[in-house]
Amino acid sequence: MREGLTGEILLPGDEHEQRRQEARVRRGFVGTLKRALRHIPFMEDVVASYHCALDPRTPTASRGILLAALAYFVLPFDAIPDFLAGIGFADDAAVLMAAFTAVRSNIRPEHYEKARRTLEENVGEEPRAV
Repeated sequence: MREGLTGEILLPGDEHEQRRQEARVRRGFVGTLKRALRHIPFMEDVVASYHCALDPRTPTASRGILLAALAYFVLPFDAIPDFLAGIGFADDAAVLMAAFTAVRSNIRPEHYEKARRTLEENVGEEPRAV
């Protein structure tokens, strides 16, 4: 994925844009999670990022970056459509990793605890982390 495109996707946006992205992420996250599980090796980090983004204690800029990346993740048609077998989630993984790396210090142990529960409840598999 082009570095510039990743930077454009990860703009935190204003408060209105963050609310719009949060609604999109809440609607589509679990379904996309189930489809992407085998394609993204750091899914525990992705789900912890989701819980961090929804945590009101997370700084606004970090929430915005995570919500932007997660909104991109839940869109079925993006730079590489998710339905393309084998490569469909490659761009999503790059965007998610960039966001995760940018805000890693804001993702707390309780976000990981929630991530493990979310994965166990929704996909019944052991989580994988980076």
